[in-house]
Amino acid sequence: MSAILKPVEPVDDVKPKQKVVVCDGNEAAARAVTLAGVDMVAVYPITPQSSLVEYIAKFAADGELDAEIVDVEGEHSVLSVLHGAALAGARTYTATCGPGLAFMFEPYMRTPGMRMPLVMTIVTRDTLTPQSVWGGHQDAMSVREVGWIQMYCETVQEVMDTTIMAYKIAEHRDVMLPVNVCHDGNYLSYGATRCELPDQAEVAAFLGKRDVNWHAALDPDRPMAIDPLTGGAGGPGPAMFVRYRKGQCTGMQHSLRVIEEVHAEWERIFGRRHAPLVEQYRMDDADYSIVTIGSMTGAAKDAVDEARDRGERVGLVKVKTFRPFPVQATMQALKNVKAVGVVDRSVNFGWNNGPLFQETLGALYYAPVRIPAMSFIGGLAGADLTTGHFGRVIERTAAMACGGVPGETVWLNEHD
Repeated sequence: MSAILKPVEPVDDVKPKQKVVVCDGNEAAARAVTLAGVDMVAVYPITPQSSLVEYIAKFAADGELDAEIVDVEGEHSVLSVLHGAALAGARTYTATCGPGLAFMFEPYMRTPGMRMPLVMTIVTRDTLTPQSVWGGHQDAMSVREVGWIQMYCETVQEVMDTTIMAYKIAEHRDVMLPVNVCHDGNYLSYGATRCELPDQAEVAAFLGKRDVNWHAALDPDRPMAIDPLTGGAGGPGPAMFVRYRKGQCTGMQHSLRVIEEVHAEWERIFGRRHAPLVEQYRMDDADYSIVTIGSMTGAAKDAVDEARDRGERVGLVKVKTFRPFPVQATMQALKNVKAVGVVDRSVNFGWNNGPLFQETLGALYYAPVRIPAMSFIGGLAGADLTTGHFGRVIERTAAMACGGVPGETVWLNEHD
């Protein structure tokens, strides 16, 4: 007896397939900015960021992005222009890296103090000198204490999704702070891969109505001073400055919760999950772990898989949100291991190790037992970090787990 096949009835809550494109990380960021419906973009091109702002200009010329694009004379003016736009209620965007980030440092430092929810991509690049136009995390890590939220992406898809989510995080009333979305120069900026493009209407609904300058409420009919001089004789005194700084720190800590909430909502609506604070990979029964950040994580996961095939019980923790540092999430992820190897793509000159290593040490302080850790630095000036390099990291970390003593910082590409 043959079955009678009935036609499938359409289901209202089944979403249409998202458009799939092939693009690199710079184009993904530009498409995300377009989907976010920004009002103003101020830019100055610099390698390896240049193609990102070229894509934005193309999308504006093609009518896909309805935004004012301001081509200024340098990066200092980039943020200065966007300050006025944000205070007037505009959703804003820019991108930079390396010497460009150094040139904009004064307005960069002012942005979080005025609680302006700008979003800026740092296409990470090593800094001078010796001369380098290639990828590294030194530029972004050098400004980690200024007060911007920092999130580091592993893949092109994560670049696109995180850039959109950054607006919802920055503009949240419990946060109201600028966000850096960091993706690796060369490896993500120019590496093309498959990427799902979210639906424009769904992105608009996800972000909601912008309310960028409710805290300042600039109005020509009600003039007010912005960023007044504090302290000194006749001024409001240092107590106002303290309140500002305390408020910034409070907003940063609030952002940890908001980042988790926004990522959870993104997964529910768009069906893609990205770890909001830290990602745990094969950590359930791990005896020891490596810690990574950014695009190096792909090769590190492959090395972990190879070690697992050999019977080694190693796991990986990737840090997605670096500022504010997710102390509790990192500690919880690592509290049961016997040793930790941390891989940085930048240098902490004050401690002769990596900044991610130093932050991880701080998180491990709260673990119930002392866990030995070791610093590894690689990938500077665009150098590749391969599964072979991570194999060395795993080997040294395994030795610590068996009672070995942490050694001096290991420079992974020193003899490549």
